[in-house]
This record gives sequence, C-alpha cells and structure tokens, in this order.
Amino acid sequence: MNSPSPDVAAPTASAEPATPRALPSGLAAFLVFYSSGAVLVLETAALRLVGPYVGVTLQVTSSVIGIALAAIAYGAWAGGWLADKRNPRTLLAPALVLSGIATAITLPAVRYAGEVLKGDTASAILLLVAVAVFAPAMLLSAVTPLVVKLQLADLRRTGQVVGRLSGIGTLGAVTATLVTGFVLVAALPSTVILFGLAASLGITGIALGVYLHRQDRATLPGPARVKAALAVLGLVGAGLTMVAPNPCDVETAYHCARVETDPGRESGRTLLLNSAQHSYVDLADPTHLEYAYTRWIGAVADVMAPEGQRLDALHLGGGGFTVPRYLTATRPGTDNLVFELDGGLVALGEQHLGVRQGPDLEVMVGDARLWTARQATDSRDFVVGDAFGHLVVPWHLATREMAADIRRVVRPGGVYVQNVIDYPPLRFIRSEVATVAAEFRHVALVAPPEALAGERGANFLIVASDAPLPLAALRARLDADNEPVSLLSGGDLTDFVGDALVLTDDYAPVDQLLATA
Repeated sequence: MNSPSPDVAAPTASAEPATPRALPSGLAAFLVFYSSGAVLVLETAALRLVGPYVGVTLQVTSSVIGIALAAIAYGAWAGGWLADKRNPRTLLAPALVLSGIATAITLPAVRYAGEVLKGDTASAILLLVAVAVFAPAMLLSAVTPLVVKLQLADLRRTGQVVGRLSGIGTLGAVTATLVTGFVLVAALPSTVILFGLAASLGITGIALGVYLHRQDRATLPGPARVKAALAVLGLVGAGLTMVAPNPCDVETAYHCARVETDPGRESGRTLLLNSAQHSYVDLADPTHLEYAYTRWIGAVADVMAPEGQRLDALHLGGGGFTVPRYLTATRPGTDNLVFELDGGLVALGEQHLGVRQGPDLEVMVGDARLWTARQATDSRDFVVGDAFGHLVVPWHLATREMAADIRRVVRPGGVYVQNVIDYPPLRFIRSEVATVAAEFRHVALVAPPEALAGERGANFLIVASDAPLPLAALRARLDADNEPVSLLSGGDLTDFVGDALVLTDDYAPVDQLLATA
C-alpha cells in the first residue's frame, strides 16, 4: 500500500469554504437599481389594480405605501439572512425569476380576490393590497442585501460599498416612480405594465443565471430548470388572467372605466368608474336626467335662468358630460367650459357617450383647481362642482380657498352648485356647507329627507350665491319631480351645520370626515 507523501498536506473537514466572488461593479449596480425600481413600479400599479374594488382614497393609498414598505423590510431582512447562510450568487437569479412569476400572477390574483373583498373596510383594503404588492415586492427587496454581501470582500470599504449601493437603489426607486407616474400609467394599461415587468424580471433572471452558471459551473444550478419553472408558472399566470373577471372596458390614467347599456332604455348609457356608477347619459334625449342630483342641478339652472336663455357655464369635472348636454339642449348657445382631469374619460365620452366639442362645449384637460385660478373674474353665470376621486370630492377642491376662487369667477347674481356624497354621521357635508357659506352670502342644501336624518348615504347638492336664492321657485321645481326631497336654508341649515369645521388648504381631512366608523 502506498502511504501519503509527507510533503503533501491532506485536506481536512474543517477547511473554510471559498469566499463567493464579487459581482462586476456595473452588474451589481444594475441589479440594485433595477430591483429597487421594480418595487416602485409595482407600488404605483397597485393603486390602479385595487381601485375598482376598494376605491382610490387616502386609506387605500396609505395601505399601498405601508404594505410596500413592510414587504421591503421583510425582503431586506430575509435577503440578508439568506446571504449569510448560502452563497448569494446561487440566490440572485432565482430571486428575480420568482419575483417575475409573482408579478405575473398578481393581476389575476387581485381580480379574483377583489370580487370577494369588494368594499371600503380596513380589512378588505389591507388584504387586497397585500395580494397586489407583498410577495413580488418582498422577493425583489431581497436582491440588494444579496448583492451587498457579495461586494463586501474588503471590510475596509464596507461603508463605501453599502452607501453606494444604497444610493443606487434609492435612485432606481425615484426613477421608476417618475417614469411610471408620468409615462407608463398614461400610456399603458395595468395589464401591459405588470406583464411587461414580469417578463423583464424573468428574462433578467434567466440571463443572470446563465452568466453566473458559466462562471461558477460547479456551484450554480443549471438555468434549464429556472427556464422551465418560469415557463410553466408564467403560462399558469397568463391563463388565469385570460379568465379572470375584468371590471374595465378602458383603463385611463386615473380610472377603470366601463360603459353599460341600460337594459330598460335602449339609448341609455351608464358610466362606471372603478365599478361605481358615475354618470348616466341618454344618447337620444339629452334632457333626460336619470339621477336625482342631476335633476336638482337642472332645477337650479331652470329657476335661475328661463329656458332658452343662454348661460356661460363652468363645470368642475366632466365625467359623462350629462349636465353640459342638458344645458346645451335647453339653452341653445350656452357656453360650457369643462375642466376634466382625466383625458381618457374625455376620449371615452367622445367615443361612447355622444360628447362633441364645438362652439357650445370646450374641454380643458387638467386639474380644476389650477384651471379655475386662470379664469377671469365675473366671467361665469353658473358653476357646477361635480369632481370626484372615486366617491370622494378631492380635498383641494373642497376648501375655503377654492370656494373663494369660485366666488371670484361667478358673476353677480350667478350661482354655484356643488355635488357632494356623504354617509352617516354626515360630518363631511356639514363641513363642506360651512366652508362654502364662509365665502358665499346665501347658501341652501338639497338632499333626500332620510339622508338628512342620518339614515343612509346619498348625494347632497349645495346651492350658493352672493344674491338671494330663488328658494320658493326652486322648491316648486323640486316638488314637480314627484320625489321626496328637502331644501334647507336659513336657520334650518344653520342648525344642520352646527359647529362643523371649515375646511382650508392647511387642514382639510376629507377622507377622515367621510369615514363611517
């Protein structure tokens, strides 16, 4: 038997494993930038995904931010823990591929879960947002600590390496936020954004796996298995998406929109935004006002100016353009100027709701607050406030400063009407009446009696002017509708408002006032 040569040292079981090789500096920076950016694309897209089911409110936005931050925290912790347990080079490609798969499955998962979790309760919002964001964001957030671990070969440069990669990750998040908000959301549906991101993550993961496998053939798993897993699960995700319920006909920059034909009225069309009824239009009869609050607006217009007398009207919010069409039909020559934030809704209205721009209708796409500030003083007879984000008046359109600017635009003797939705205990409508009354001398409120009694949520219509309101004529016009409705003014309105908060640009907690709990 031959014995080992005394000059050759035998390997021992206690030998230290080789330190994993660092990634090329450029590749490390790319992975951190890309994975951090992908998390913010998911976060922004999540608001659009969950909106049709739970609305787009401050609570939903806060939930998306909070769940995304939780996913980032858990992902960073898990990635750091795994980096100390295993060779990070073996984990990077699977993390990207799995995050791509999780992203692809997000869309059908949200659509199925959304049908079950519809509503505005805190539990429904948090659960649906978690379905939309948590898994892919957590997987993506594990990438940065894996990369950092690989780059820390020289402990004397720890601060430099960690600081540089942390900064690159933040830049990736900032870049993705801006590109998604300014470009992607405006140009592409959520389906395309998510599947594009999923495909990009999968391709990047596979390419990285091939690259690292060629460098570390003895330690890294073959990319064939990764490809197979991606293909199978990607096909499953795509298949689920094809059969998942889709609440949108058109996805605009702000809304999931759908137009439905009224089964009881062939020419009737209902516009749904984020699955909530928003507007009703009769293509054959623009004088038909289906919803009670639109009939109230029509009643105010009818008593302030005789039928046939043209008006200079300003509309804050377009939606289905029901009221501009009514004014044009009943008062030929009326100049309707509409401020609509969502250009996609304008296009939808032109395609399906009979909207035609011309001498009697001009639409300005943009924020109503900004456009109102540009209007000439004493330039409009009739101003209609009917702007909503889901079922909520945007807070910056509900403040005293906004009411003051509207009062500036309204001519002497002109009228401002504002549509508001509120629910028991009616804190928001009380505050909004107090806010409008802080600027206009004469204010009245139109609402269903049971809503004023706090028995249910409803639309409310605030009517305001610096001139005395034609209340008797308005009461008679409302009674002609043969539907119970209350008209509060004077002391009755003062008693209803009580000591409600006047909303200002500095403090306008609209979402909190609307909370029913």
